[in-house]
Amino acid sequence: MNIQNYINGEFVNPVSNNWLDNYNPSNGEVYSQIPNSSSEDVANAYKSAAEAFPKWSNSTLEERSRILIKISELLESNLERFAMAESKDNGKPLSLAREIDIPRAASNFRFFGNAITQFASESHESVGLNAVNFTLRQPIGVVGCISPWNLPLYLFTWKIAPAIAAGNCVVAKPSEVTPMTAYLLGEICTEAGLPKGVLNIVHGLGTTTGQAIVEHPNIKAISFTGGTETGAHIARVAAPMFKKLSLELGGKNPNIIFADCDYENMLATTVRSSFANQGQICLCGSRIFVEEAIFEKFKKDFVQKVKQLKVGHPSDKNTNIGALVSKSHLEKVENYVKIAEDEGGKILCGGLEVTIEGFENGYYMQPTIIEIETNQCRINQEEVFGPVVTIMSFKTDEEALQLANDVKYGLSATLWTNNLNRTMQFSKQLQTGIVWVNTWMLRDLRTPFGGAKESGVGREGGFEALRFFTEPKNVCIKY
Repeated sequence: MNIQNYINGEFVNPVSNNWLDNYNPSNGEVYSQIPNSSSEDVANAYKSAAEAFPKWSNSTLEERSRILIKISELLESNLERFAMAESKDNGKPLSLAREIDIPRAASNFRFFGNAITQFASESHESVGLNAVNFTLRQPIGVVGCISPWNLPLYLFTWKIAPAIAAGNCVVAKPSEVTPMTAYLLGEICTEAGLPKGVLNIVHGLGTTTGQAIVEHPNIKAISFTGGTETGAHIARVAAPMFKKLSLELGGKNPNIIFADCDYENMLATTVRSSFANQGQICLCGSRIFVEEAIFEKFKKDFVQKVKQLKVGHPSDKNTNIGALVSKSHLEKVENYVKIAEDEGGKILCGGLEVTIEGFENGYYMQPTIIEIETNQCRINQEEVFGPVVTIMSFKTDEEALQLANDVKYGLSATLWTNNLNRTMQFSKQLQTGIVWVNTWMLRDLRTPFGGAKESGVGREGGFEALRFFTEPKNVCIKY
């Protein structure tokens, strides 16, 4: 089948009629074609968005809210179809797509459909000066949204929903590796009554289609989730054009485990925070630091638990670890395991490809645990983004904090302790945008989401997203 671009409410072929292969990670086979869109396709999408903007930006909050909530309801009623498409396209277990990805995509539209009705601006009375100041929050215009392959619809909608809720029109590009659910979303938006041109979805490579969105002179803001290197390139292009930027980039997140933790809860959650979605989540705790007093016990128990995880076809209900997203990504992850070994790392389990009967050409890999002796090895300093974690011990709170912060990334951290003083000290001193204490991936959509250091610029989520997708204008009236 051919996936098409969604421009001005219609499905259309790329102007050049050039196409890219779309692979099924579970068996390594091409199962669809996607547009290899050019700057001409992006220009058509921009034109459609620009024409739709005056009316959409002046629509009532109630109308926008109604449409976004309708999209949410349609996603929920089409849950199984979207979950199957996401699993097939990405390689993740069907159960994960069914329980997490698609429900969260629906929640994104519902949340921002409601949030826009509560999004208030400020006013200030200048006492004694007979003046009042108030702030208008106006939509920016046409904005660009570029999303990654690891949580395809989940993160695609995380950007689109607040952008259109705030009154903007969007030119969006999903990852060329996982385009299917974004394609299907166009059908849902049409059915929900989203006006033509408000959302335009253009498929293609980041180096061509994505580049055309970023460098378009009239696309006023870019929201991007992906790798740090790509984020740096986007900043170099967009910053001199004075575009607003929201960049959610890489992570190399510490999971810090103290002896006074709730051990069984920690162990079960650490298995999940290490290998959920094949480790292909920017929030996975890939650097595990364990207090020396329980290190040997943890090592034994963790390895035992991880060895019980089943690597299998995404549609198998017993599968815990599905296929990695692409052959090239599998090769990248395998190479990091070799590098870790060369640098003195000890593989405690995993490290090898897995062959699934009947799907021998799929991209499967064992969940891998590597014991290391220094945080300065490449496996601990560079983002692997696969089913690979490292473990090492620490003796003191000061050492744990130093190890956690000694990396260029600063997205999230997980802390396991029942010591209140330690909790407060670490929460303040960890150089990350998110700290989870005695839990992982517990998300409240009202909270700001994003990272420090090379993990990004700006914040998504809640009113932070609506602030990003609007321009504040102060109005001062003297009376």
